Amino acid sequence: MPKLYEYLGLIIFFYSNEHEPIHVHARYDQYESRIEITIKNGQVIGIVVSDVPGKRKLPAKQLKDFKKLVNALSDEIVQNWINYFIYHKKIVAKKIQGLL
Repeated sequence: MPKLYEYLGLIIFFYSNEHEPIHVHARYDQYESRIEITIKNGQVIGIVVSDVPGKRKLPAKQLKDFKKLVNALSDEIVQNWINYFIYHKKIVAKKIQGLL
């Protein structure tokens, strides 16, 4: 499970056996949600939040923080996805202090 970020109590990560479309998970205590990143012509054009089967979705405040992080770092998240799943490179997690 490559961890990408720690942010306001959230752990942002990929599962190591992920599949397309590109998406990222966030865990907070026993809660988890995911965001799918939509790309067109090499540009991020949207994000879509979804529940993770068998998991309780993130509380509203944490979901808002998760969306904010993905909006701010979507290009970096996509690059991390490519680096990990295509090029099999190790991901170095970042701890983000404060608000984005």
